[in-house]
Amino acid sequence: MSYKFLCEEKREFVLSKQLLRSGTSVGANTREAQNAESRMDFVHKLAIAQKECDEILTTKQNLKNKNSTLITDNSSPIK
Repeated sequence: MSYKFLCEEKREFVLSKQLLRSGTSVGANTREAQNAESRMDFVHKLAIAQKECDEILTTKQNLKNKNSTLITDNSSPIK
């Protein structure tokens, strides 16, 4: 499921932008963890990345639920 697909094909902007933000945040926080100043800082940054992963799963579920009720014509639901 790509950002472009969600915006152009499904016309879903709010949730797709949230998915993009969460997805890029995981990489950024993981990279920051690599440069942590202490073990505690490392664990904290990875915990933030984990929360972003959880948010991605929640957003994908919301998209799936929304699209399963809004399917029209020959469109197929997001899997």
